[in-house]
Amino acid sequence: MTATEATADGITARYTETETERLLTFEGETGTAAIAQNVEGYAMLKVRPSADGDELERYYGFDMALDHAAELLGVAPNSLPVPEAANDMGM
Repeated sequence: MTATEATADGITARYTETETERLLTFEGETGTAAIAQNVEGYAMLKVRPSADGDELERYYGFDMALDHAAELLGVAPNSLPVPEAANDMGM
């Protein structure tokens, strides 16, 4: 089974799928951030302050989306845990 949750440095990441989106959410002491992609997995990544928040920016690459999510949480990008199921997000 592919891991859908990961925790590191006080941040918990959860990967879920809805009818329309693949969603990676981050929760930490300083707040939340989310990265969303269409369920087919080929569209740009949308960064939001929360799973149901307004889109802040779109990125082609997963690394850039992770950088923005880390910025929202006030942490270094390499401190964000990424569940195995979300490793292939991005174009």
